[in-house]
Amino acid sequence: MDTNFIIGIIRGNEAVLAILSEKTMTPAECAYSFITRIELLGYQSITQTGAESVESILATMHYISLSKEIENTTIDLRRQHNFKTPDALIAAAAKALNLELLTLDQTLAKRMGEILEDDQSSTNSESDRV
Repeated sequence: MDTNFIIGIIRGNEAVLAILSEKTMTPAECAYSFITRIELLGYQSITQTGAESVESILATMHYISLSKEIENTTIDLRRQHNFKTPDALIAAAAKALNLELLTLDQTLAKRMGEILEDDQSSTNSESDRV
């Protein structure tokens, strides 16, 4: 999940709740990355109550820390697709761990779809050569 999706959970956003319901997912079946935690809790105007709410929802999910694989995937995404660093980190975590990226950012969702299609095409082309 990216930052805006988790904000949607906290705020009870109907679109977010509908996606979770459609996918029959609970927060316990979801993951967030270190960059999402930084973005959420590093927000300059966050209140103590807001921080506690964020920590409470994050505690129900799986935490993804930075690994060399995520670093390398982030570098590739930035070089090949001109991602902003935070989006690249979130997308790289999902891609490296073969997780679906849940986001309300339609541009990011579209770009991830294209990247995964490209990866699938490359995999199919390579297997055709074997």
